[in-house]
Amino acid sequence: MDLPSLVVILQGALCPSPDERKAAEQSLNQFQYAPQHLVRVLQIIVDNNCDIAVRQVASIHFKNFIAKNWSPHEPDEQQKISRTDKDMVRDHILVFVPQLPPLLRVQIGECLKTIIHADYPEQWPHLLDWVKHNLQDKQVYGALYVLRILARKYEFKSDEERTPVYLIVEETFPHLLNIYNRLAQIDKPSLDVAELIKFICKIFWSSIYLEIPKQLFDSNLFNAWMILFLNVLERPVPLEGQPADPEIRKSWGWWKVKKWTIHILNRLYTRFGDLKLQNPENKAFAQMFQKNYAGKILECHLNLLNVIRVGGYLPDRVINLILQYLTNSISKNTMYNLLQSRLDTLLFEIIFPLMCFNDTDQKLWDEDPHEYVRKGYDIIEDLYSPRTAAMDFVSELVRKRGKENLHKFIQFIVGIFKSYDEAPVEYKLYRQKDGALLAIGALCDKLKQTEPYRSQLEHMLVQHVFPEFTSPFGHLRAKAAWVAGQYAHINFSDQNTFRKALHSVVSGMRDPELPVRIDSVFALRSFVEACRGIYMLHTMYLNEIRPILPQLLDEFFKLMNEVENEDLVFTLETIVDKFGEEMAPYALGLCKNLAAAFWRCMNTAEADDEVDDPGALAAVGCLRAISTILESVSRLPHIFVEIEPTLLPIMRRMLTSDGQEVFEEVLEIVSYITLFSPTISLDMWGLWSLMMEALADFAIEYFPNILVPLDNYISRGTAYFLTCKEPDYQQSLWTMISSTMLDKNIEDNDIEPAPKLIQVVFQNCKGQVDQWVEPYLRITVERLRRAEKSYLKCLLMQVIADALFYNSALTLGILQKLGVATEIFNLWFQMLQEVKKSGVRVNFKREHDKKVCCLGLTSLLALPAGHLPREALGRVFRATLDLLVAYKDQIAEAAQEEEVEDDDDMDGFQTDDEEDDGDVSDKEMGVDTEDGDKADSIRLQKLAEQAKAKAFRPYDEDDDDSDDDYSDDEELQSPIDEVDPFVFFVDTVKSLQASDPLSFQNLTQTLDFHYQALANGVAQHAEQRKAEIEKERMEKVAAGGS
Repeated sequence: MDLPSLVVILQGALCPSPDERKAAEQSLNQFQYAPQHLVRVLQIIVDNNCDIAVRQVASIHFKNFIAKNWSPHEPDEQQKISRTDKDMVRDHILVFVPQLPPLLRVQIGECLKTIIHADYPEQWPHLLDWVKHNLQDKQVYGALYVLRILARKYEFKSDEERTPVYLIVEETFPHLLNIYNRLAQIDKPSLDVAELIKFICKIFWSSIYLEIPKQLFDSNLFNAWMILFLNVLERPVPLEGQPADPEIRKSWGWWKVKKWTIHILNRLYTRFGDLKLQNPENKAFAQMFQKNYAGKILECHLNLLNVIRVGGYLPDRVINLILQYLTNSISKNTMYNLLQSRLDTLLFEIIFPLMCFNDTDQKLWDEDPHEYVRKGYDIIEDLYSPRTAAMDFVSELVRKRGKENLHKFIQFIVGIFKSYDEAPVEYKLYRQKDGALLAIGALCDKLKQTEPYRSQLEHMLVQHVFPEFTSPFGHLRAKAAWVAGQYAHINFSDQNTFRKALHSVVSGMRDPELPVRIDSVFALRSFVEACRGIYMLHTMYLNEIRPILPQLLDEFFKLMNEVENEDLVFTLETIVDKFGEEMAPYALGLCKNLAAAFWRCMNTAEADDEVDDPGALAAVGCLRAISTILESVSRLPHIFVEIEPTLLPIMRRMLTSDGQEVFEEVLEIVSYITLFSPTISLDMWGLWSLMMEALADFAIEYFPNILVPLDNYISRGTAYFLTCKEPDYQQSLWTMISSTMLDKNIEDNDIEPAPKLIQVVFQNCKGQVDQWVEPYLRITVERLRRAEKSYLKCLLMQVIADALFYNSALTLGILQKLGVATEIFNLWFQMLQEVKKSGVRVNFKREHDKKVCCLGLTSLLALPAGHLPREALGRVFRATLDLLVAYKDQIAEAAQEEEVEDDDDMDGFQTDDEEDDGDVSDKEMGVDTEDGDKADSIRLQKLAEQAKAKAFRPYDEDDDDSDDDYSDDEELQSPIDEVDPFVFFVDTVKSLQASDPLSFQNLTQTLDFHYQALANGVAQHAEQRKAEIEKERMEKVAAGGS
């Protein structure tokens, strides 16, 4: 296609008519792979005579095409751009970068980034030569622009990947230093000069981000750079030309130069100038930096901060970076000594005012309260906030230098409180009071641990914080709620104080100002979490909330309709978790509201398309809250029937590729519903195929999570699983398991759920899936031969054990038919005998593993005479005895540990005074006690937690050297739970004795004294277990009758 025709098509893409736009796009797609197409598009972009709108469309098309097609994304993908076209683009794109208007340059910059990342240095070896040449003539801007992209490619690279940086630095840094020197000497520099210096700073930043290039270890060269950086740091920013609008002003060229200079100096100081962090070869550099530069930078920073003390302007990001440097200096003696002489001025005249509510806050509060809330709870905003940096400085100061500073600072805050209390209403300094409250909240942990402040906290709250719940100023009401939440966990001597604070926080949820309502919700979470410990207080605190639960929930959902915030959902989760089954009357309404909130959040997240979008985070929170609700009502199956229709649309949509961001959370909901519903509905069965499709497409990493609902389907819907033919669930399962286990590209760890699912089938479908035994055994044996991880080998061997328990004659016949019986049993016995130096078994560590093996081996003893050779029979008998003894010991050990844990739990029921002696908060001690009435709930909650993983959390191979047994699934439901291995063994042996006395006699005669003693012990234990089982049965009957 010639140039004029291409221009016409690009003009069509600007047409207001959708049909014409679509036709233009189709034409572009049709010709985009034609030879010379890319070159012609570039010609249009750089043609100054062409309409700027057409050039912009061309630049966007050019950028998108290059991003998608410049280099293949898959190993076997064909090149879509010819080598000739690539050469033409590379040869010409560099020349035009500086000539393009910013609107187009940004698009071409993205193209350059794609090409450089793909081609340098292998396919574009002369790029660095071009940069070096142009740094020496009038093309400096273009050379710096390209060098910035080139340096950024290696910013986060380490080790061998970083090697090209050394050549880049060697070839270009001498020229950069000369250019920087010339620019720094210009008397009245323009904004163009600022742009060039900013480029040089960014190039330097990328080159030293992870590691200092060896050329900069030359003290003369490094000093030359530092002189320039310090010069820029000290030199005032030109007043002329600064924008009046603060939002534009902070991005003004010279402020950007100042920001990047501080960035570099901070990085050098924190990463390379700290003696404690350095490896031996860099220690000399750190010493040199501390001696020659760290103090000078500190002095420059303090002078710069002084500007805001006298009412001048500094951008927020500059203030934040300077305070980061000062905070890092507190712990270093030499730097702290330099800081001390100006510390009071810094602390009370600069840092504290930054902590106070200001004009910008008030403007945002009034004009856009939603944005005020978002910024207040956005972690990313915190990274750039002067207020957060000021709080961090104060916290670090009292933590590292508290002896000389804590009392002084608290006295200052108390002075503000007193002045505020004594001043007439019209003269009260409300914003200073706000800053003082922020300081008290920020120092919460320190004050709760330090006397005399610790014993005065309740008085301080009553005197100076709680009165602000009724302040005429919204920001003070919000701050009072926030501080109350920070201190909700202290031990109140007067329980009425706690009660009043709690009611004030609840009232704050109905405040007319949105930020107050939000801060009140978050404070409420702390108060609900504080409702624990001693039974009487626990009950009393919860009783304060119980009557107002319906109103509380109403307020929650009003707020969730207004604001998408994950912390809101966390608070709701906390309430649901605390009240448990008491939430049953509200469960359906909660789930409906959370489902509606989830869809709103997802719509917002899809519209914004940002990685850390608050809507996406809140959506995850909504699903987690739904899971918490389902867990809280797990003993009430009828509620699941009511809730299921509300959640089905979410499950159906989010089990597809649309739901990859929330896949794990959705699977947890599916797991709960399939586990706790009275029966699994046909609608829920409809999700099976979605999970299978997801596994085949993108969800292999979620296989352990998918295992849980699949287990539920098979174990709780066995009849339907076996009889339904449209779809055929047995065939579907086989297709998935076989394709996974036979795939050589899938790692051992990733296929662990597959053998577990085969076990589920054999255990739940005994006598009903004979036709599947051989296929499953074939793939098990094949994968066993390739398996490297010991845990996977154990799982695969347990499949064989389960098959033997399912039908020993059938299984043994299949193994013999496949010609692998001897191989498999030799491997099995070898694995059973492997022990570490400590004597601990290497394989089959869990109770569950041992039990499965016991049942499989015992099943072999029940085979008719002649199926097993005499030697094999003896070997099986002895191995089973060893396993049973190990199983018995492990159960006893676990029971003993549980007894100790129960004793530890009882230690949690302590008085407030006992807690005080520890000098740490409940949270730090890990105390989370429950009252006597909820003793049963503890175990139920534990079981519900285990049900989340329903059997089968993977074993970490890295822990192979540990003697500890890894997570058990014994408490999870399985048909083999009803089979006692000791009773099963003894009954089987008795049957052998009755049916084949000769074989039994031959077997017992081959046993040495040790195994005879083991056999007698197992027989005695089996009788004991029979008695215990009968007693448990009678107790259940009695309980059922009552």
